[in-house]
Amino acid sequence: MKKLISILSIMLFVGAISANAQCCSGAAKSGPNAAGDGCAVTPQSSEVKAYYFHATKRCVTCEAVEKVAKQTIEENYKGKVTFESINREEDKDNPLVKKYKISGQTLLLVKGDEMVDLTSSAFMNARTKPEKFEKRLKSEIDELL
Repeated sequence: MKKLISILSIMLFVGAISANAQCCSGAAKSGPNAAGDGCAVTPQSSEVKAYYFHATKRCVTCEAVEKVAKQTIEENYKGKVTFESINREEDKDNPLVKKYKISGQTLLLVKGDEMVDLTSSAFMNARTKPEKFEKRLKSEIDELL
């Protein structure tokens, strides 16, 4: 019975990640013409910012996403890109949680009127293929810079 519950929980988690990825169509690059798609956001700043929204209790993969993203940004983009980790459960009133309508673990790159949702790629690769996730993260940041 416990095994069945575990399998169903994993399937639900994967389904939620997939639904988020479909909403934001892969890389989810949103511009001023995409304001009505539910994924577009218009930040005030033109600097590149990385936001990782997470829960209080985190699995190994959740921790790997933060570790790889933070390390990649610090090693390659120090002073050019800021990284912020936000506990969406403890900091429910954080304006970023409301602004980006965060309801689950999410990794976003934001610059001006562009937003890139890397959540799916991050969770598929951060723990088992960190170099693949790092390459994708660097590629997306380079496009925004």
